[in-house]
Amino acid sequence: MQIKQILLASRPQGLPDDHTFNTVKSSLREPQPGEVLVKPLYFSVDPYMRGRMNDAKSYIPPFQVGEPIESGGVGEVITSRDDQFKTGDLVMATGARPFLPWATAAIFPGTHLRKIDNSIPPTYYLGLLGVPGLTAYFGLVDIGKPKAGETVLVSGAAGAVGIIVGQIAKIMGCRAVGIAGGAEKVNLLTDTFHFDAAIDYKGNPNLDAAIAAVCPNGIDIYFDNVGGEISDAVMRHLNFFARVPLCGQIALYNVTEVPVGPRIQPLMVTRSVLMQGFTIGNYSTRFGEGVKQLSEWIKAGQIKYTETVIEGFDQLPAALLGLFSGKNSGKMVVKV
Repeated sequence: MQIKQILLASRPQGLPDDHTFNTVKSSLREPQPGEVLVKPLYFSVDPYMRGRMNDAKSYIPPFQVGEPIESGGVGEVITSRDDQFKTGDLVMATGARPFLPWATAAIFPGTHLRKIDNSIPPTYYLGLLGVPGLTAYFGLVDIGKPKAGETVLVSGAAGAVGIIVGQIAKIMGCRAVGIAGGAEKVNLLTDTFHFDAAIDYKGNPNLDAAIAAVCPNGIDIYFDNVGGEISDAVMRHLNFFARVPLCGQIALYNVTEVPVGPRIQPLMVTRSVLMQGFTIGNYSTRFGEGVKQLSEWIKAGQIKYTETVIEGFDQLPAALLGLFSGKNSGKMVVKV
């Protein structure tokens, strides 16, 4: 059968553009015994994918030039030669590389797939019950260790991880403050997701003063999704024994030179601050715990969610690039 694939055409310097991607047509063979032909329904696009475009050692292998880009996704079984699956099953990739290639169809060994419950919206497995939800849960609960009455500030708060962090903070009796870009996102945080306060970093040239105004008693937990100048401003307001789960640095992913910012180590020493970087793979043996707790909060109506859904396989590159200009509220998903 004929399929389309989106390949990494070249390794970008700075922000990727249309030349980073190459869409090609190719032939796909028939599945062999033990294999399953899968048609993707939804793809996830996430900021960490920018790092995989670099030929650099990291916690996950880089994309290869001339090969399909891959990301989390949900697919439908079209043809199965594995008795565990039947036509129409909804599946996700599993194992060491739980990704779908950016292709309109792909063949997997049955051992590399898992069925998902089709009574739950499939995009939830890419967001609220997937990597973003689990990242928010373990980063805040395990590293942040929130206590009732504390102030939790989240950067990138209107993104897929941030909106969940703020809501978990509220469930745990904390005061939740978000930083996001634009009045619309700020209103989303306070009106829909019930953050106690939110700051529009685009509309506040003096971010330091804005943080001081909404966090008069300082910050006990800073969930850092963005890094850069926003985090520089936040650090000055950390309380003694503050915790900083270091989740993402999207403000720095496309820089071509190493920026020099404030030296935060003296502040960390004098205020006994704990900063810990993490990736969700660190918690792979505890995913069941996270999904169980998130599911309970969803059923109890304690966590709400939002998505930005873009339609069309060919829109995958544009959707990915849109993350770096803040075009998403909540999880960015492409519907094939």
